[in-house]
Amino acid sequence: MPLHIATPCIESHPLSQAAGRRIWLKLENLQPSGSFKLRGIGLACDTHARRGKRRFVSSSGGNAGIAVAYAGRRLGIPVTVVVPETTTERARALIRAEHAELIVHGQAWHEANALAQSLLGEDDAFLHPFDDPLLWQGHASLVDEVAQSGLKPGAVVLSVGGGGLYAGVVEGLRRNGWGDVPVVAAETQGADALAQSLAQGERIALEAVTSIATSLAAKQVCEQAFALTRQHPTRSATVTDLAAVTACERFLDDHRLLVEPACGASLALAYANHAALGDADDVLVVVCGGVTATAEQLCQWRIQLVML
Repeated sequence: MPLHIATPCIESHPLSQAAGRRIWLKLENLQPSGSFKLRGIGLACDTHARRGKRRFVSSSGGNAGIAVAYAGRRLGIPVTVVVPETTTERARALIRAEHAELIVHGQAWHEANALAQSLLGEDDAFLHPFDDPLLWQGHASLVDEVAQSGLKPGAVVLSVGGGGLYAGVVEGLRRNGWGDVPVVAAETQGADALAQSLAQGERIALEAVTSIATSLAAKQVCEQAFALTRQHPTRSATVTDLAAVTACERFLDDHRLLVEPACGASLALAYANHAALGDADDVLVVVCGGVTATAEQLCQWRIQLVML
């Protein structure tokens, strides 16, 4: 049995009204760990466990670490997660709640990642948060579920951090014969490594991540994700942090579901009927989830952002 669950795919009346077209939601926020990460992380952990690995080591800004910790607990394998200082206290608490060892190190994810790599022993498996073919294979399963439901979307909207979800969704579209379905890649300004890479025609690294959407805080997308933008119809769109937070608040009111700003970036495109959606009649938004933010934090962010 996989560690992830099959999630609902529902038509959203509030979002459809806002966008003037049918908006469908793939509710990955309902995964046991709170985000889509469990699909790929779960597959990778199960694979490594079958290969005899005795400890999982991961670096994460939050949600991937929570997914690894959850998978380790379910599989009975110890987990060590290294997070940067920017990781929220809530995310840290959720990782500890899964009985994982938590190490806080560095100002940014790449520093936490370097320490995690240095901890690896012969019997350990490293779980990368976004750059691993096993992850992409696992994430692709969400497209399989949509196909099985009978819905072929006119476009898929998803948030991009390191590019793992994007790479997985493109893999899923391809294996279901949907290579013609465009993907709209949403990012917040200040965490827009993919948008800047596409604008410059090469994979670039941000000097710093300044967005509050820390789950999108990879300074550079993985090579696979950037390569796929040259092979698969892809549109890039960025939104402000305030737009992402506002989308989270509206989504909470509309659907009684709390997600974090990284997910709000995708929802913001639908609420605004963004031009990147093109002329698609049925738009699928991957509600990637994220449990590192609280309703109180959303309110605090709104106050801070309005004052800027």
